[in-house]
Amino acid sequence: MAPDQAPPAAEPLGWAPRKLLRAARSAALATVARGQPFASLVTPATAGDLSVLLLLSSLSGHTRHLRADARCSLLVVGTPEGANPQTAPRLTLTGLATAEADPALKARWLAVHPYAASYADFADFSLWRMRPAQALFVAGFGRAVRLRQADLAPDSAAVAGVAEAAPEIMSRCNRDLADTLALIACHAGGDGADAPWRMVGIDVDGCDLGFGEQVLRQPWPAPLADPGQVPAELDRLAHAAG
Repeated sequence: MAPDQAPPAAEPLGWAPRKLLRAARSAALATVARGQPFASLVTPATAGDLSVLLLLSSLSGHTRHLRADARCSLLVVGTPEGANPQTAPRLTLTGLATAEADPALKARWLAVHPYAASYADFADFSLWRMRPAQALFVAGFGRAVRLRQADLAPDSAAVAGVAEAAPEIMSRCNRDLADTLALIACHAGGDGADAPWRMVGIDVDGCDLGFGEQVLRQPWPAPLADPGQVPAELDRLAHAAG
């Protein structure tokens, strides 16, 4: 399939790449230094609107590059189908990155990277936010589609609704649905069926379940249109896990 052809899928065009990006816990960041590309390992998270969150040190070359030139690219890679790495799904984003001083976004990043709590408040670390402008999604060998920002972005009204309801949803789930969360987490590959798994993040595309330094991404069966759908989606996931 040519890069400009859309895959013949019934699901929304941006759904598969969004799931891949939200589940990514490491990525390659490419920045520009005096006209020369420079790639480095980073640890992303995503905001509700799918912008990419990065905790970066001012001592790192890529941070200095971004301060001089906000243009950047991010590559996230999934699991290959076999021995050939080219069968792995991957997503390349291009866009602009800017420093952000929003405590809520930093808390969102730490929710999926809890091991970083020991250094996240060091003076040289700051949060950066990359807003994707374009993307290339490769679903596997020979299957590629180019995406505009509008193709990739989740519905803005749904994003706002879920974000507003998120604290209450997480509190209620962690208080009343501990067994359900543990069942879903273990089905997704987490350790400890009796462990106190908690919902540490939620958005229109899925939720993040945490236990200690383990954090698992669990996508919804389909993007949420309304936060009121969460109980039914959790029931579906629990049923599939059981």
